[in-house]
Amino acid sequence: MKIEIWSDYACPFCYIGKRTFEQALKKSGFESKAEISFKAFQLDPAAPNDSAISVYDYLAKKMDQTVEQAKAMTQGVAEHAQSVGLQFNFEDMVHTNTFTAHRLAKWAESLGKDAEVTENLLRGYFIESKNVGDKNVLADIAEKAGLPREEAQAVIASERFTEEVLNDIEEARQIGIQGVPFFVVNRKYALSGAQPLETFVEAIIEIAEEEGIRPAAKPQSRKTTYCTGDSCEV
Repeated sequence: MKIEIWSDYACPFCYIGKRTFEQALKKSGFESKAEISFKAFQLDPAAPNDSAISVYDYLAKKMDQTVEQAKAMTQGVAEHAQSVGLQFNFEDMVHTNTFTAHRLAKWAESLGKDAEVTENLLRGYFIESKNVGDKNVLADIAEKAGLPREEAQAVIASERFTEEVLNDIEEARQIGIQGVPFFVVNRKYALSGAQPLETFVEAIIEIAEEEGIRPAAKPQSRKTTYCTGDSCEV
């Protein structure tokens, strides 16, 4: 089961959706059958790399609201994250550009380490409040994933893997992706947003049945769940 996930490292629902989807694969019994690849997407291509603007200030300006209103808006997102085992730290988060982070992840993919780097980037940004647009932070993240720091620094300082990132973004445009996370299974089925766990489970099982894929483990019982479709949009 080939699964492609378009996401951005500054998208809270992308991390929530990733974690929920992972839980759904395990619950449905298809965890070992999944071949996951991560596709680049940028919510704010114009964001600076060296930003010192807090997420609250950025959201307040973008949404034309007060900082207190922005804080209230993120509270619900933080609670959603907690429901899947993630502790977001919006208080210390800074708005930043993610293009170089996507390039780094593409390099990691060429070495079979994209899953580790993707998780480290999302954890670094949302839980550890690190600026994933900063070159030193990115080098730390690569090193934490077991990649050579000097090679990571060379990639970060270059323009390598720019084409691969732009290709993902263009492909997203061509197939009409306007919000992330966006999941494509076997190039035939699409799931949008950070759906509830049971919605993902049902979708995975139904797709597997249509594709003739059997689970490695017996799926747990399913429940009917209403789909809310939480996602980040441009």
